[in-house]
Amino acid sequence: MPDTQKLSKVEAIKEGSRYLRGTIVADMANESTPFPEADYQVLKFHGTYQQYDRDTATERKQRGLQKEYQCMVRVKIPGGRLTADQYLAVDALVGRYANGSLRITTRQGFQLYGVIKADLKATIADINATLLTTLGACGDVVRNLTTNPAPIRDAVHTRLEEDARMLARELAPRTRAYHEIWIDGEKVDTGEEDHEPLYGSTYLPRKFKIGLSTPDDNAIDVLTHDIGIIALFEGERLTGYNLALGGGFGMTHNKPKTYPRLATPIVFVEPDDLLRAVKAVIELQRDHGDRSDRRHARLKYLVDDKGVAWIKTTLEDYFGAPLADPRPMGEFKVVDHMGWHAQGDGLWYLGVPVSSGRIVDRNGSKLRTALRKVFESHRTDPILTPNQDIILSDIAPDDRAPIEALLRDHGVPFAEDWSPVKRWALACPALPTCGLALTEAERVKDSLISDIEQALARHGLADELLSVRITGCPNGCARPHNGDIGLVGRMPGYYVLYVGGDFAGTRLNTKLLDKVALKDIVPTLEPLFAFFARERKPGEAFGDFCHRHDPEVLRQEIERAAAPSVAEVV
Repeated sequence: MPDTQKLSKVEAIKEGSRYLRGTIVADMANESTPFPEADYQVLKFHGTYQQYDRDTATERKQRGLQKEYQCMVRVKIPGGRLTADQYLAVDALVGRYANGSLRITTRQGFQLYGVIKADLKATIADINATLLTTLGACGDVVRNLTTNPAPIRDAVHTRLEEDARMLARELAPRTRAYHEIWIDGEKVDTGEEDHEPLYGSTYLPRKFKIGLSTPDDNAIDVLTHDIGIIALFEGERLTGYNLALGGGFGMTHNKPKTYPRLATPIVFVEPDDLLRAVKAVIELQRDHGDRSDRRHARLKYLVDDKGVAWIKTTLEDYFGAPLADPRPMGEFKVVDHMGWHAQGDGLWYLGVPVSSGRIVDRNGSKLRTALRKVFESHRTDPILTPNQDIILSDIAPDDRAPIEALLRDHGVPFAEDWSPVKRWALACPALPTCGLALTEAERVKDSLISDIEQALARHGLADELLSVRITGCPNGCARPHNGDIGLVGRMPGYYVLYVGGDFAGTRLNTKLLDKVALKDIVPTLEPLFAFFARERKPGEAFGDFCHRHDPEVLRQEIERAAAPSVAEVV
C-alpha cells in the first residue's frame, strides 16, 4: 500500500477498534438508541448489520418518532452444511427474537431479521451454543465459504466439503473480542496481546469471498468470487486447483471506475498447497488493495490496475515459490439438485425450492412448519444451496414417502410444480430492510416472474431454461450480472435491464436499457422472447441468443413491437 494513500474513514474505524471491540459493550447498555457509526461498521465483522424499517421511516419522522431500528444477524455456515439440531435451534431463535422468517442467502448462510438491540447478545450467544457462528459472516474478512451443495458420497464432493470447512477454520478472524462481547461477557486475559496473524489490525481493504467448485457443477458461480477455487479431478483423483482471481459484482451507477467482473484463472496449485496459496492471495490483497476508496477496494480492481503478470509474480513472492499457469478446464455446467437424487451410499437427498430463500409460513404454504417437523421426526440434515433453496440429506428409502407427504400436506411446492424460470430466479431482500436498496426486489419477484412465465408461454417457451436475477441496488447480491436476464435497481420503481449472460455462469451480460419501470419490464422483454422464438438456432439458450446479437438490434426489436416507453436508453 503506497505511503501517500489517504485512508478511508472506515480504515480509521478499524484501526481504532482494538481488534473489533469498539464501544459495542457500552453502546448495548443503552437499548433505546441506535449504535453509532463506528460501532455500526465494527458490528459487521461480528455478523450483524444495523437496519431500520424503511416502510415506516417517513411516517414516524413526521410524527417526531425515531426510526424503528433493528438488526439483521447473519450465520456463517461453510458449504451450507448444518445438522438437524442446528437448524431447529436457529428456527427457534427466529420465533423468539426475529420476525418469524428465516432467509437462505446466495452464499449458503442464514439471515435473521428484526432482532432488536436488547436481544442481539442473546441471539448471537444462542447461535454460538449450536456450534455455529456469526463471526466473519460480514465485514472486511473472508466471508462464508461456498461449495457444491450436493451430498453425493464420492471423493469429489467429499473433498470439496472438507476443503470448505478447512479454509473456513483456518481463515477465520482470531480476535478474542467476539467471545468477550457475545459469549463470555468479560475480557479474556491470556497474558498475550490480541493480534490477527493473517489480517492485521485493519483487516482487509474490503469484503473477500471464496468459493470452491468443479467445472462439472458450477452451482456457486465460482467466477464471481475474489478467489474462485476450481478443483480438477481425473476420475476421483484430485490433481490440483486452478485459482481464478478478481471476481465480484458490486458497482455504483454512473461511476465507470466501478464495474462487475468475473475472476481470471491465474495460477494452478498442487493439492497440498491450497491453504498456502489462498493465504498468499489474501496477504497480497491485504497489503496492496485500495484502502482510500471502498468502492475501488475489491481484489478485482487490483487485478485490473496491476495486470495479471504483476499479480502472478507478486503472488509467487508471498507464496514463496514459482506457481504454475492454470491448467485446461472442462466446460462449465450447472446441475439441478432439486427433487429426489441418490447420494451414492444407499440414501437419498431431496432438494426443496424456496422462493427468494425465505423460509416462512404464508400464502398457503407452511414451509417453516413443515421443515421443522421433518427435522424433528426424520433427523435428516439440511444443506443450504447457492440458489437459496434447501436440500434434505441422508434420507433412508423408507422415509421418502412420509417426508414427501408431510411437505405436500403443508402446501410446500416441489421442483416439478414450478416452471424453469421460477425455479432459477433469484432476488435480494432489498426493501424494507436493506439500507442500500434503491427499489424493490424480493417483494416484487413472485408477481414479476409469474408475468414472465405467461409471456414465455405465449411464445412456446414455457419450458425454456433461463435465469432471471433481481437486485434492489447495484451491489449484486443476487448475482445479476451473469444471468440470462439481470434486473438491477436504478431508482424507486425503475431497473437497469441486462441480457446475454450464460446459464453456466461464465459470461457477463450486457446493459441493454436504463431506467425501465417495473410495469414495463415484461412488455420490454416480450419482444425479445418473440425474436428468440422466431430466430434462435437449434438448442440455443436465451442468454446465448442475446449475446450473439448486437444490443442495438435487440433494442430495435423492442421498439418495433411498440413496447411501452422506456425512460432512458443506454
